[in-house]
Amino acid sequence: MLTISELASYAGVTVRAVRHYHAKGLLPEPERDRSGYRRYDAHAAVELIRIRILADAGVPLSRVRQLLAADDDAFAAAVEEIDRRLRAEIRDRQRHRDQIAQLAAGDSLALPPEFVAYLDRLRELGFLERVIEVERDSWILIAAQAPEHLSTLMELKRQQIEVPEVRALYLDIGEIFDCAADDARLPALADRVVAFIEATAARVETSEGRHAALDVRTDDAEWLTEELVALLDAAFVASFPSGPRLLELLEERGWTGWTNMRRIAR
Repeated sequence: MLTISELASYAGVTVRAVRHYHAKGLLPEPERDRSGYRRYDAHAAVELIRIRILADAGVPLSRVRQLLAADDDAFAAAVEEIDRRLRAEIRDRQRHRDQIAQLAAGDSLALPPEFVAYLDRLRELGFLERVIEVERDSWILIAAQAPEHLSTLMELKRQQIEVPEVRALYLDIGEIFDCAADDARLPALADRVVAFIEATAARVETSEGRHAALDVRTDDAEWLTEELVALLDAAFVASFPSGPRLLELLEERGWTGWTNMRRIAR
């Protein structure tokens, strides 16, 4: 959970901008905790990043809420209207036109084309839309934290998803996405996750390496900060009703975490 200053720094805006978005009704303002501070979760970070991108593209704040809530057809129509307005403005607005033109599809709001293609590939493979949404939001958070690593990380992920064992595991997770914490399939899923992680670690782990379970893997993971891991894990737990129980089962099998799964020291 983030304070308002941490949230602003993470999304690349000022605290004043966050408060302005609160006042405009674009970003819900959370209740204060027992210490008197407002705490923000991963969903708030994703929404703030989207608002910032639209604002940076020249979209008036009066239109941002409409665009964020619009369906594909309404979104495309709104983009065309804005594009017509920008064409009538002076030359230095050309950059804004280019950015607006990239907003023709919802997934490309905060992700470059190769990431949208990856999400489309998940749809081709039969992944549930809710699972794809979790994947998309995770990449939005990663893109904000480590943009210089995106190309390498996406290439690794694209290769991984074509491995039958990995794809089957993802699909099985999707099958029990809405299951209850006492669902009898969860222990078997935990066994399969651990088997996959241990097999992967045995193949490629080095004395200096780190790995991110079921996500990306690299021998240089300085970009994978504790803050980012916490946000990604929180997004997973918030989206997957039995996520907390699955994490408990993984800990019983000697592993902790989800985004950056680590073996528990004995």
